[in-house]
Amino acid sequence: MPRAGLTADRVVAAAADLADEVGFENVSLSALARGFGVKDASLYSHVRNLQDLRTRVAFLAGGELVDRIADAVAGRSGRDALAAFADAYRAYALEHPGRYAATQIRIDQALVADSPVLRRTAEITYGLLRAYGLEEPDLTDAVRLLRSTFHGYCALESAGSFGPPRDVQRSWERVVDALDTALTHWPREAAAD
Repeated sequence: MPRAGLTADRVVAAAADLADEVGFENVSLSALARGFGVKDASLYSHVRNLQDLRTRVAFLAGGELVDRIADAVAGRSGRDALAAFADAYRAYALEHPGRYAATQIRIDQALVADSPVLRRTAEITYGLLRAYGLEEPDLTDAVRLLRSTFHGYCALESAGSFGPPRDVQRSWERVVDALDTALTHWPREAAAD
């Protein structure tokens, strides 16, 4: 019987908080159970195993991230929307390092297909890029450019890899400017027939 007060949502939220404290890779069912003051077995009424827990944290964090991005880009277009998207992404990654790390894991494709969070993320991202006049296959390439640029910058910044003399914020703004220029002047590739 499930322990009173424990729910799947509470377990996942606690795991996300723990990930921000100790790192996503260091989250374990044992550590989570200790935090609740229960035995490990009590958690299995709410999650199947550690992989299930990590996947649920990834979906929780992905939902939080896309909500932030959606709020930031609402009513904006072009460079303004790109900057709002980028800033919301970066702020989330830096404020919630464990949750953000969860958004980077590989998830079973069967779960991805049924995920409203991932569909919403795609809709917002593709909407941003369609405003630049991009269509497939260029959309996919542009998504990959944005994701790798944002992720790489955030990973390096959070690791303290950017030193003086250039202000990190000013460099970020220049990266967004460069991405805007790249998207505006994207070399179009014809869709394969």
